[in-house]
Amino acid sequence: MPTAVPDGAAEVTGGRTEAVGSARSFAPPRGTGRTAARIAALTACQAASMVGFGLLITGPARGWWPLTAEDTVNERLEQARTGTLTALSSIASEAGNTLTIVALTLLVCLGLVLIPRLPMWRQAIFLAVAVSLQSLVFLAITESVDRHRPDVDRLDASPPTSSYTSGHTGAATALYAGLAVLVLSRVRGPWRRVVAGLLLLLPLLVGAARLYRGMHHPTDVLGGLVNGGLSLLIVGRALLVDRTVTAVPSTGGTPSARTVAERPAGTTAVILNPTVTDESDRDELRRTLERHGHREPVFLETTADDPGAGQSARAVREGATLVVVCGGDGTVRTVADALAGSGVPLAVVPCGTGNLLARNLGLPLSPVAALDAALSGVPRRLDLGSIEGDGLPATRFAAMAGAGLDAAMMEHTDPRAKAALGWPAYALAGFGTLRTPRMRVTIRLDGSPAFRRTARMVLVANVGTVQGGVTLLPAARPDDGLLDLLVLDPRGPGGWLRAVRTLLRGRAAPRRPSTVSTLTTEGDDHQGLPVEFFTFRRAELTFDAPQSRELDGDPVSPGRRLTAEVRPGALTVLLPSQEA
Repeated sequence: MPTAVPDGAAEVTGGRTEAVGSARSFAPPRGTGRTAARIAALTACQAASMVGFGLLITGPARGWWPLTAEDTVNERLEQARTGTLTALSSIASEAGNTLTIVALTLLVCLGLVLIPRLPMWRQAIFLAVAVSLQSLVFLAITESVDRHRPDVDRLDASPPTSSYTSGHTGAATALYAGLAVLVLSRVRGPWRRVVAGLLLLLPLLVGAARLYRGMHHPTDVLGGLVNGGLSLLIVGRALLVDRTVTAVPSTGGTPSARTVAERPAGTTAVILNPTVTDESDRDELRRTLERHGHREPVFLETTADDPGAGQSARAVREGATLVVVCGGDGTVRTVADALAGSGVPLAVVPCGTGNLLARNLGLPLSPVAALDAALSGVPRRLDLGSIEGDGLPATRFAAMAGAGLDAAMMEHTDPRAKAALGWPAYALAGFGTLRTPRMRVTIRLDGSPAFRRTARMVLVANVGTVQGGVTLLPAARPDDGLLDLLVLDPRGPGGWLRAVRTLLRGRAAPRRPSTVSTLTTEGDDHQGLPVEFFTFRRAELTFDAPQSRELDGDPVSPGRRLTAEVRPGALTVLLPSQEA
């Protein structure tokens, strides 16, 4: 069964886990008035458009095809009635009945608020407002457009409303399609698309049932589908996509004047991976934050189902002005991806094995020292890489992504060895993957003509240094608006020696956006070259056969395609001032 992803995580304070906001005094979320005004304006436009279409089909266009064929459709459906179909249509029609819709909406909204560890207020409000607005627009339409119901034997009692639009269909669209949106966005599991598909099918069944039972013309049902869909689009865009409504930061009561003076505006959220941190680590981080004036930080634990995205979204939603991430490269990548474009500063506290981003940003590898250095520093805008591929949904990476040898090494690294040895565990795994077969890859950079290569490894990088302090891409800079590509293809012992010598020698960082190669001129005849470097803004890599792949040190599903693109200045990170 799919597992619901919580809207955030629990706050860990003084060894107790409790839902954040339970003792919070009520205050209207920021942006509520502006968002409500926008929803109201768009809903008025929706109502006007629906009324206009209704007046058109009942007036000037009623003699046009296909409107002239609607009576024929209703008559043929009447002739096709059977006992079984009539019984099934009754069940389907009840799924859009007013009492059914109201009861299900109330139950679902209560469930979203009461069942999860952290209430899903935004999702509950989205569903309730979408269903309610659909009903309001429906009432406005029926008051403005007078359309008689089909002249056939109707199987239900005729309500005193116009035939246009189908209220059952509109309400079913708002509720069941809204539930499908929540399933796709908040549920993880192999069946979520099947569940969402079944939910999306329900409004169509309701509409078909209303036609079969002689209650509406086809355009009435179409109008109901459009009405419900527009309500979902308007409310969903305002509450789930734009997220212009954010909670007022908690103050925990009325603080003293001294606290107000010392405490930075907003709240501080600490997102931590509980598998690599313990209570003593949290106490040290809390004391470090308080020394820098960040009182009462909110601690949010990651989970196996939500490794940081939900917690980051919640922190931004509730007005956090600083997010601290404590974990390994996977946790840092997930949080960085979620914070991209938000402008909320991120402080990186390395607690993992590789700690790629922290190493490349010059941060201390001690968690407390890294946090102290970040809080004493200044915000800097860094690039992120955006990447997608077959079987790999679009996401972002902070350090590097690759295919071939390095990804196979990540796959074969034993977690127990990582816990016991740290980054040397990767080196031990690397010896067993040196015989990884050579791959063939087609590369296209920044829209230029594609070229072919053989390679043991290809690495797309935002930074240049990997575990153990080895610099593979000396030109890579996290703030230059470019990504770097390494193609490694040594042949035999001599080729490996040449590759190592090239990597150890390094090279000057190019400052131009065009494709560059340090060891050769452009072309497809590159046999025997152990190392090539390129810089780009967008790269398309297509492998002849599926390859192992990794993102920021975490293995992902094998595949044949990777498309990477730089996102300049997407992430704001606190760094020691000497790095500015």
